[in-house]
Amino acid sequence: MKRVAFKMYLKPGFEKEYEKRHAEIWPKLKKLLKESGVNDYSIYWDKETNILFATQKIEGEKSSQDMGINPIVQQWWDYMADIMEVNEDNSPISIPLKELFYME
Repeated sequence: MKRVAFKMYLKPGFEKEYEKRHAEIWPKLKKLLKESGVNDYSIYWDKETNILFATQKIEGEKSSQDMGINPIVQQWWDYMADIMEVNEDNSPISIPLKELFYME
C-alpha cells in the first residue's frame, strides 16, 4: 500500500459547512473510493491558513484526486466547488506533498 498526502484550499468561513458535508459523505462516493483502493483517508484543517491537509493510503497508483473521470467524483466536486478553491472543471486545487519522513 502506498501513502499519499496533498493540500487543498478552503474558502474562509466555510469550515463548519465543509465538516458537515464530509460527515454526510455520500455512500456511493465512499463505496467508490474504497473499491478503487483508497483507504485510511483523513483531512485536517489549518485554521490560520485555511489549508486542508489530506492523507490516504492507496492500493495501486490512483489517489482520490486522480478519479475525476468518474461521474460520482465529478458530482462531488461540483457539490464542493462553492466552498473550496477549484480548477475550471470544479476539481479541487490539489497540490501533492512529498513525504520526507515516516515512522511506523
